[in-house]
Amino acid sequence: MNNVRTVSDTKRTFYTVHTRPINTIYRRVVEELMVEMHLLSVNIDFSYNPIYGLGVVTTFDRFMQGYQPERDKESVFSALCQAVEQDEQRYKQDAQRLGELAKSLPVNDLIAWLSQTTHLDRDADLQAQLQAIANNPNFKYSRLFAIGLFSLLELSDPELVKDEKQRNAALKNIASGLHLSDEKLSKDLDLYRSNLDKISQALVVMADMLAADRKKREQRKQQSITSFAPPSSND
Repeated sequence: MNNVRTVSDTKRTFYTVHTRPINTIYRRVVEELMVEMHLLSVNIDFSYNPIYGLGVVTTFDRFMQGYQPERDKESVFSALCQAVEQDEQRYKQDAQRLGELAKSLPVNDLIAWLSQTTHLDRDADLQAQLQAIANNPNFKYSRLFAIGLFSLLELSDPELVKDEKQRNAALKNIASGLHLSDEKLSKDLDLYRSNLDKISQALVVMADMLAADRKKREQRKQQSITSFAPPSSND
């Protein structure tokens, strides 16, 4: 039992891999995602599946929008995966594969497939995963898995997820087919969408603050130049 990694172990690994400081507004996002992935990774009922992988990649991409310096995002994601002893390429490849699949399917076909009312001959691995989830009474549901499901719908039909009635009906069908709590699913996704709105607003505020700060610096620089201007040649 002593071999179970702790949150401290995971954080230590993360900051050993990614050594540059994390932009303040994003530090909480990164650490919350890290802790969430850690707690799942040490849970006996948890097993990786591509929908969860899509949820992790989507969450990271959406909440890290606007991160500066841009080049550090790759390092942060790599450190996140290494910290929980996972393969980042697996996450990225699964997210890309499922994203392309969702975009290629009419949303009603996708909902029927996720609900397990129809089996599509498109992706044998995903089909097997969906069946395993539906048939596993101990399946470890997570918010990140819910975000993966939502992302599939959003990629297939962005307008459907904006319509509350259609979105809720789709989620209810999927939850029923996979034997998940539709109440928990809806609650987690409402919070996810609300948090996306909050971080978008925070980024706007931060951009305004940076612009104001830049303007003040330019004004001070101009005043400094004026103050030290050489005396007129007419003196």
